[in-house]
Amino acid sequence: MYEDALSRVDLFSGLGKKELKEVASCCREATYRPDSVLISQGEKGLGMFILTKGTVRITRTNNSDGAEQVLGTLEAGNVFGEMALLDDLPRSATVTAIDEVTALLVPFWDFRIILRHILSSDPNIGLELMAVLSRRLRKAEQRVTE
Repeated sequence: MYEDALSRVDLFSGLGKKELKEVASCCREATYRPDSVLISQGEKGLGMFILTKGTVRITRTNNSDGAEQVLGTLEAGNVFGEMALLDDLPRSATVTAIDEVTALLVPFWDFRIILRHILSSDPNIGLELMAVLSRRLRKAEQRVTE
């Protein structure tokens, strides 16, 4: 059902149809009103979001003075919260709906179970996943230094 949306996400670009179907089976779709908070900085990450409709704003609160810094916006087709799939650390930013937003949530535990199964049959997918995450990290570092 959600395989098409997943196939357009760089994180899942190395997956075949069977694997995409497995990941899609755990996705949950939700709609958010303008100004709804999808992710709060500091909270435990419960999964990754795939934005299928609308625009979100990403902000981070500065610990030293409490000022809010706008990190950017994302539109349909983008992903956020993906690090929660791989680590168990608190969210590093807040994501808020600018307009009406529809997103797919890929839950942390469901994804981990599926990933273990996929990696046991094709370990190369793990290498592809690490390469995608590395590219995303490099892009984020570039934005910070610009």
